[in-house]
Amino acid sequence: MALDKIGIAKRIAKEVKDGYYVNLGIGIPTLVANYVPEGINVEFQSENGVLGMGPFPYEGEEDADVINAGKQTITTLPGASFFDSAMSFSMIRGKHVDLTILGAMEVSEEGDIANWKIPGKMVKGMGGAMDLVASAENIIVAMMHVNKAGESKLLKKCSLPLTGVRCVKKIVTELAVLEVTDQGFKLLERAPGVSVEYIQSVTEGNLIVEGEILEMEG
Repeated sequence: MALDKIGIAKRIAKEVKDGYYVNLGIGIPTLVANYVPEGINVEFQSENGVLGMGPFPYEGEEDADVINAGKQTITTLPGASFFDSAMSFSMIRGKHVDLTILGAMEVSEEGDIANWKIPGKMVKGMGGAMDLVASAENIIVAMMHVNKAGESKLLKKCSLPLTGVRCVKKIVTELAVLEVTDQGFKLLERAPGVSVEYIQSVTEGNLIVEGEILEMEG
């Protein structure tokens, strides 16, 4: 039973600590704001100039002027602030963000990440991803373990243009939680009903399995 995108977001939300300043990339990471555990106070930062993002709004309560970096409508929490991109990237480049959660198309066993461009396809630019991975001390990637063709996205070497080098600390996919180490991907947890052998079969990079691998808790 592989996780869906919400399941991935819920698992990553458990990595968020009280008092953290967190930047959420577009895609699955934006869902994390909906599942922060009770009693945890977190400030979510968006690179388009918001500090203090809340969950997504209910249908009918959207404000088209209040959006995240992925142009999705958002809510803001009491005390939230808005500012220009220069201030936003000063926060990022100044290492004032404790945790960055990003999506990715590929991650290598050395912690390299490719998430901004597919050759031959038009993109408007790399956005803030390169600044985030160059500045963040703690980077968690939320991604699918395999692509639409069933091929591994956790590789020995990335084939797509890199966003950052040796920067990813942890990865949560629909199949597993993995830590990037000097020897490769260390398997920490597996999705309910998913075997270690299957995870091994769809992981191109070196997978380290030590002891019993517990299932993720809901």
